[in-house]
Amino acid sequence: MARGNRRTAAAARHRLLPAGRVAGPMPWIIAIMMFLTVLAAAAGLGLGTAVRAMSADLAGRATVQVVEADTQQRDRLVVRVQQALRGNRDVRQVTPVPAATLAEQLRPWLGQDVASGDLPIPALIDVSLTPGDAKAKVDRLRRALAGLSPSLRVEPHAAFLAPLAGLLTAMGWLSGGLVLLMGLATGAVVVLAARGAHDSHRVTIEVLHLMGATDVQIARLFQRRIALDATMGGALGFSFATLVILVIGVRLSATGSQLMGAVALPWASWVLLAALPIAGILLSTLTGRWTVLRALRRSL
Repeated sequence: MARGNRRTAAAARHRLLPAGRVAGPMPWIIAIMMFLTVLAAAAGLGLGTAVRAMSADLAGRATVQVVEADTQQRDRLVVRVQQALRGNRDVRQVTPVPAATLAEQLRPWLGQDVASGDLPIPALIDVSLTPGDAKAKVDRLRRALAGLSPSLRVEPHAAFLAPLAGLLTAMGWLSGGLVLLMGLATGAVVVLAARGAHDSHRVTIEVLHLMGATDVQIARLFQRRIALDATMGGALGFSFATLVILVIGVRLSATGSQLMGAVALPWASWVLLAALPIAGILLSTLTGRWTVLRALRRSL
């Protein structure tokens, strides 16, 4: 008699949880959700890396503009400024920007006459500051150079790119919000799927109850099935998302842009991305278990 009950229970479990295959649309829905989640997380992590790299690179750099129309006087003033900067304790490196390089960069906007000498183009000196409070160092440089000429201007690089850094930071937070929304959407899909599975297997559940199965034992069957679906969907979504991220990374590197090249994923970011499918499986399994247990208690 006991052997017959075990066979009946095994048959019921087989009908409730088919072994060796994944049926239904839930694995594919989870795969799509995981694909979008990994892409959103990668975008947020990459933008965060770019903002940190840009801030570290630009925080200690400034440009001295020598705004003087007379060419000879401008050249003499550039020499004096370089001497003053090299003797300043806040300055680590002084690099004058060649006039040919500046003319080449301005040619698309000012035309071929930019190098003729008729246009009063200011001379630029790139300054690298020593580590420390960059804002205070820039203020001291302004005061130190103010005595040389009123036509000197000191502009920190971070001031020009602060709006861009703010935009990238906002986009990173938006990516984090999308990851949370995708997690909530995945949980909602699992809830609907678990409720549907519970409703479609009412007869089997009643048989298991009559044989003495508890709600926890029955929920474990659904939990196993949902974990299998989530594992399949998570693996597919993560694999395709990784392929897309690698392709985009190659394209960004090919642009040759320093800003685009800063959007990168270090190994720590890849570890976080790899944890997303695991988190998705745990979320789906626990959500499915909670949903089924709640449905079973209501049906009593």
